[in-house]
Amino acid sequence: MTDVVNKGKFLSEKQIEVIVAIMLGITALFSAGASWIASLHGGNQATNYALSNNLAAEGNSDYVQGMQLFTMDAMHWNEINGMMVEEKFNPTDDGKFEERIGYVLKNCANQDFADAVVWAMGESTDDNFVSPFDKEGFIDTYFADANAKLAESQKALEEGQKDNANGDAYNLVTVIFTVVLFLLGITGTFKALPNREILVIVSVLGFIAAFIYMCTIPLPTGFSLANFF
Repeated sequence: MTDVVNKGKFLSEKQIEVIVAIMLGITALFSAGASWIASLHGGNQATNYALSNNLAAEGNSDYVQGMQLFTMDAMHWNEINGMMVEEKFNPTDDGKFEERIGYVLKNCANQDFADAVVWAMGESTDDNFVSPFDKEGFIDTYFADANAKLAESQKALEEGQKDNANGDAYNLVTVIFTVVLFLLGITGTFKALPNREILVIVSVLGFIAAFIYMCTIPLPTGFSLANFF
């Protein structure tokens, strides 16, 4: 009699019960795993955002220091430039001009500026004074440390944004697995075998779709199961 009832059915009642039991266990494990990895992404996100903020603060501080140093060197150059103008119209042969220039450069805190001044004086003529700030790449040296830290800050921010997106993706996978668990859980409440078959098929397809999608999402940076043992 049972064979007559089950004839023409895609799955028997016993097969459905076995499939539901297996799927419940597997889905629960994958759901927990996806939730765990999502939390790891969240931890990396918080770490990268904090690192980005710290580096940005240090970079801005270095930028202010670079601007202050630039202002001081500009004042030194105005002083040297005035000496050069004075020497041009009132030349002396006692060597005091070079001595005064050397004194300013000696007391200058920025060796790069001193080197640039030497370069500028070598490039200058009687009709054209060349500024040390015209030296290619010289102004960038004031902000090299700041720009380096700001670049690291931006990189850390982008890594945090990736972790945020990947964490959201794993959370979506967890939601799909949860829906699959719900569908499997209510399968037994239906008496009609075709209804159970539909729920089981939809659940299996949902699990497969979530699993495939999960495989496309990158794992957290530095993730290794060996690190937890």
